[in-house]
Amino acid sequence: MSATGPILLFDGVCTLCDASVQFVVRHDRTARVRFASLQSAAAQPFLARGGLDPRYLDSLVFVDAAGRVLVGPDAALAVGALLDAPWSALARVGRWLPRPLREAGYRFIARHRYRVFGKKEACRIPTPEERARFLEDGV
Repeated sequence: MSATGPILLFDGVCTLCDASVQFVVRHDRTARVRFASLQSAAAQPFLARGGLDPRYLDSLVFVDAAGRVLVGPDAALAVGALLDAPWSALARVGRWLPRPLREAGYRFIARHRYRVFGKKEACRIPTPEERARFLEDGV
C-alpha cells in the first residue's frame, strides 16, 4: 500500500477518535480515506513530514492527496469534505467559521476528550472488510 493520502491519523485509544473513524468509514462510500493510529509505526513518517513530535496525540492529523499534513480543525474539515453528502457540504460550510473560533472549539474538545468520552485500553481492530483501509505498521 502506498504512503500517499488521503490518510487520517487518529489517537488509537481515544473513544471519540474511534467514533470519528467509524463515522468516516460509514460516510466515505468510495473508501478513499485510509487510516492509521497515531501510536503506530505507520504514522511516524507522516508526523515527521508535518514537523510533529513522534508522540503527538493532541488532535487528528490528515494527509491529503497532495501529501500536505493538516492538524486539528483543518484536518477534520479536510476529511469531512471527502465524505458523502450532506457531510461534505457541512464541512465546506465549517470553513466559513473564523479560524480562531474553529481552533478554540476544537482545542476545547481535544483537551477534554478522555474525560468526557473515555479512553480504550488498546487500538481498535478493523473488521475484515475495513482491513485494507488501515495502514500496517510496516508502511
